[in-house]
Amino acid sequence: MYNSKIIGLGKYVPDNVVTNDDLSKIMDTNDEWITERTGIKERRWVKEGSGDTTATMGVKAAKMAIERAGISKDDIDFIVFATLSPDMYFPGPGVQVQHALGIKTVGALDVRNQCSGFIYALSVADNFIKTGMYKNILVIGSELHSHGLDKTTRGRGVSVIFGDGAGAAILTREEGNKKGILSTHLHSQGEHAEELVLKAPGMGTRWVNDILADNNEDDESYFPYMNGQFVFKNAVVRFSEVIMEGLMANGLQKEAIDMLIPHQANLRIAQFIQNKFGLTNDQVFNNIQKYGNTTAASIPLALTEAWEAGKIKEGDTVVLAAFGSGFTWGSCIINW
Repeated sequence: MYNSKIIGLGKYVPDNVVTNDDLSKIMDTNDEWITERTGIKERRWVKEGSGDTTATMGVKAAKMAIERAGISKDDIDFIVFATLSPDMYFPGPGVQVQHALGIKTVGALDVRNQCSGFIYALSVADNFIKTGMYKNILVIGSELHSHGLDKTTRGRGVSVIFGDGAGAAILTREEGNKKGILSTHLHSQGEHAEELVLKAPGMGTRWVNDILADNNEDDESYFPYMNGQFVFKNAVVRFSEVIMEGLMANGLQKEAIDMLIPHQANLRIAQFIQNKFGLTNDQVFNNIQKYGNTTAASIPLALTEAWEAGKIKEGDTVVLAAFGSGFTWGSCIINW
């Protein structure tokens, strides 16, 4: 029997730091308003002309993960890339990574599950390895939100939350089933798809031709929309459920959690879950204060920083959990 084990982690964030005070100069907001509602103090936004894209940021994170894993790019058997912000409508960024890294013609899969994207991508990679199909898989979560945000007072409820960045992990085959990823748990509830959505351009709604023909600067369909309170209420319920589902599937109690890394959607959500599970500050890792919500990149970014800080050690029970657009949500239980 096989499990998959994370043997390398990497990250990349743009150099450009955008503080809450910076945002107050371009929209009607302030540091107190943003901090109180989200816990965010600053985020990274790609500067025009920097050369950073969703794919290139993913490549930079991947290079770090490969080096730390102690393997060669030629050892990688498969690529899974999670993002909601690909460089192109198609093809997805997985193939761009394959080319940029000079990896042989292995398969490259793109995952479109937004905030839950990295958990879904981990689950795909984990099960490919468990079946024996592949040995070493590169998993990336990368996002470039800033170029598609409504950076006016009209869009402040969404635009102050999101940041850019990338994280990556190398998964490899682990003999036996006691170490590494023990299980993953995935869910969706499409009836709430339009509560957190970017409608255009979309083949079934408003395509590029429609937008150009209307030339309507008040059209909000190509900016993200979020029903914030509704999303929050659902998130705290689903986070709790899917974490408990993962623990119970492995015969564990909540007291077994050594490190919880939640998707960095909102610090208030993370704090609610922390309190509900009775976890200390040392048992939960958050970095949303520095980076904002980087959707599919948020968990690998936080996981990498927690590991770098020595907060995760061998034998720890590490729990990853996410909730987001779709609605989709999931968890991953790891014996590190």
